[in-house]
Amino acid sequence: MKFKQLWAQRRPHLWFQLYWVIYLIWFFWLDLTIQTPKYIIHSPLDDMIPFNEWFVFPYCSWFLLLAGVTALLWWCDTASYDKLCLMMFSGMTFCLVIYMLLPNGLDIRPTAEAVGRSNIAMSIMQLLWSADASVNVCPSIHCQSSACMALAFSQSRLAKHRPALQAAAWVWAALICASTVFTKQHSILDVVCGLAVAFVWVPVLYRRKKA
Repeated sequence: MKFKQLWAQRRPHLWFQLYWVIYLIWFFWLDLTIQTPKYIIHSPLDDMIPFNEWFVFPYCSWFLLLAGVTALLWWCDTASYDKLCLMMFSGMTFCLVIYMLLPNGLDIRPTAEAVGRSNIAMSIMQLLWSADASVNVCPSIHCQSSACMALAFSQSRLAKHRPALQAAAWVWAALICASTVFTKQHSILDVVCGLAVAFVWVPVLYRRKKA
């Protein structure tokens, strides 16, 4: 099939990406307006997880995973791309509504002085902390969207009969989820709730057909 025909078939699906305009405006509006969260998210497990600034790299790799999976599925498997957009964008919307109704935040981030280390990872962490306040954390959109991307990719034609690719997608998503707690960007409770928002779609979109 010629490129022009492929482009014509796939171009209408790009309209889904307009959601990002709504999401970013909504997210940053909440980030600016919710200065004092009503609910502080915390679990005893959070105190047992050490801070490790080097996890900032898998944390930031979320952007690569998002761009790569979205682009690949859009071009190579539009059915899986549509499922990804449905799962991820509806979940993000649900999370934003929760942030509005139940303003929540964290109180577990260490200071640079308390960490007492100076390296490139710590410098990136400080930039991240200055740009991203400890509010609007539960459920974790970082974890929710990572799980959606791993699920959509592993169930797509691209990864069918390719267990190594499926495993790579899940390992990458798992590293991102782990990075959210090791960088103290999220509580373990945020992670669990974020994954729950993602996996609720499994029986709806990926239920196996009866023989």
